[in-house]
Amino acid sequence: MRTLGNILWYFPFFGFINAIMFFLLGTLLVLTVFAAPLGLGLIEYSKFLFAPFSWSMVSEDDLNVEVNPAWEAYSTIIMILWIPFGIIFSLVTITQIVGLALSIAGLPVAIVLAKSLRTIFNPVGMVCVPAVVAHEVQRRKDEEAINRHIR
Repeated sequence: MRTLGNILWYFPFFGFINAIMFFLLGTLLVLTVFAAPLGLGLIEYSKFLFAPFSWSMVSEDDLNVEVNPAWEAYSTIIMILWIPFGIIFSLVTITQIVGLALSIAGLPVAIVLAKSLRTIFNPVGMVCVPAVVAHEVQRRKDEEAINRHIR
């Protein structure tokens, strides 16, 4: 089913164009060095967009990735500077979602874009992982929430 979703993503809906645009933007931002945290996040997002039914976007915090405190502080500053652009990209994506949701065939693609709105708004610190890993991360978070409420 994931393969069929990825095929639909490519051919009738040309999802790879979004992937290429975000990859080029991410590469440009990495090359500036100043916006490297943002560029790295957009490159990860473009990786997700090349096969959105097989991959998921997860926060580095959810994966318990150790990050240098200086890099984390710098990434926070860059993230704050990205907010106006994130709002613009999110509004464009919402427009795409509404247009795709009007057709039955476009609904799965609209769902993919809706799930990725968080990453579009704030790509800093996001990582592209296989869908299985994302499901396991979510299961562990759910288990921790249950354990906090059940004694």
